[in-house]
Amino acid sequence: KKDIPAVNFLIHEIHCRRNIEICPYCSDSIPKSEMKNHIESEHVQVTCKCRMKIENSLLKDHEESACPLRPVLCQFCDIPLAFNKLQEHESYCGARTEPCGNCGRNVLLRELKEHPRVCG
Repeated sequence: KKDIPAVNFLIHEIHCRRNIEICPYCSDSIPKSEMKNHIESEHVQVTCKCRMKIENSLLKDHEESACPLRPVLCQFCDIPLAFNKLQEHESYCGARTEPCGNCGRNVLLRELKEHPRVCG
């Protein structure tokens, strides 16, 4: 899958046919001696804490960006919680109030950022 100088092509092709395999899962070029280890370490199915089955090589990205149980912080109180609980928690948490330092009115936490534009 790479450009090879024409003068080396025949020797290179013989070497590749003898020593390299294409992974049936990811199409990477893998040395034949490492294919079993590659498949067992990269393509074995594992179970995430959310009970989704996924290839081991994709687990880290799943846990960081797609897992419904990945940890996130509430924008109002900075408490860590699972992503799938965030909306319900922020709906409740954002309904709490704090007094405005300028006008003294109690302002919902979810409206605190916009309040200075309408304050007073």
